[in-house]
Amino acid sequence: MVSFFSTEEIIQNTISFVKNKLQNAEGGHDWFHIERVYKNSLLISESETVDKTVVVLGALLHDIADSKFHDGDETLGPKMARQFLKSQNLSEEIIEHVVKIIENISFKGGNKNQEFHSKELDVVQDADRLDALGAIGIARTFNYGGFKNRKLYDPEIKPNLNMTPSEYKASDAPTINHFYEKLFLLKDRMNTETGRRIAADRHLFMEEFLKQFYAEWAGKKI
Repeated sequence: MVSFFSTEEIIQNTISFVKNKLQNAEGGHDWFHIERVYKNSLLISESETVDKTVVVLGALLHDIADSKFHDGDETLGPKMARQFLKSQNLSEEIIEHVVKIIENISFKGGNKNQEFHSKELDVVQDADRLDALGAIGIARTFNYGGFKNRKLYDPEIKPNLNMTPSEYKASDAPTINHFYEKLFLLKDRMNTETGRRIAADRHLFMEEFLKQFYAEWAGKKI
């Protein structure tokens, strides 16, 4: 099946579709998050041999219906993406690949094994994980914690590094715990050399942030 849209038209149609769907999204998972992941995907792709059409569509559609905001339903996003991509008359091969990226991109906590692998998923997954790190990662973490009305920090509630995926999804732990339960784990889970390099810098920034946070919490100087 050959699309009656050009690649550029499909990308612009996808951008319009995503902007419309996410216009009222939580600030850490809105269009601007998608745009950053899209740009990071293009950056990482420069050093990888990948199908850039699949990468771009995967990046743009990866959070079209994040399960966190849809009662934990992990099937809605892939369904919405498939329906939209079919409307663009794309080949089933491309559609299936993009849907697999959406189904497998997220950090699910615990030690859940990823069931699908491709170079394109590697790129988009790294781009998405980079947006969870560094200054923007910190901002998004506290934004979501506020959205969920979570405590900033509670010294009595320790991070749980042995959660199952279902426990991770249901957790309402203080926001600081999220650094240990997810963010600090991402540096060693990057797939590409570009992703690893950028993640290392952002990881260090987060470590410095927590040093300052704990000092202020205790009323001490660093």
